[in-house]
Amino acid sequence: MDHNSPDTREGAAGRRRDSRRERRPPKPLDRPRMEEMALAYVARFATSAGKLSDYLRRKLRERGWEGEGEPDIAGVVHRFVDLGYVDDASFARGKAQGLLRRGYGARRIDQALGAAGIAESLREESRGSEAERRRAALVMARKRRFGPFAVQGTGGRLDPALREKQLAAMLRAGHPLAHAREVVNAVSTEALDEWIDEASD
Repeated sequence: MDHNSPDTREGAAGRRRDSRRERRPPKPLDRPRMEEMALAYVARFATSAGKLSDYLRRKLRERGWEGEGEPDIAGVVHRFVDLGYVDDASFARGKAQGLLRRGYGARRIDQALGAAGIAESLREESRGSEAERRRAALVMARKRRFGPFAVQGTGGRLDPALREKQLAAMLRAGHPLAHAREVVNAVSTEALDEWIDEASD
């Protein structure tokens, strides 16, 4: 028998497809399975207590529950916080610093941390200093070629419609209007460096 014939290959492929279709649904959760899933999740992702809780609720909806009593998601999350596997303050700092480095403003950072279930007090601490927020505005301007980065070689003049688009993009990225105007209206990159230095003093 020729194992490389088209009929044999098609038959093997068909059996593989059938076996994929016949996969059994995952087992419903109980306390040990839920803790295993939580442990795998925190080992793989930097997360907050709120995000871990959302993840476990989603898995519970998908798989159901067969454990004793009601599922204690809050208890699992609390235990992981006590063990140090989940630390909202560290998560908030890391997430905020990453967003600042990518050029996002305080409002976008606040939205991202709020979506992760971070408490207002931690969100406030994580927004960065005035100098860091100004530096983030500069990062975005350089990346997107806004303000003085857009007008190099054009005699320093920025089309009013383009200026408005740049302002709107800065606002969408979470920067305050004062920062957006400062960046878009800057006459040079040196002026922006001085603006950042003012906040660092």
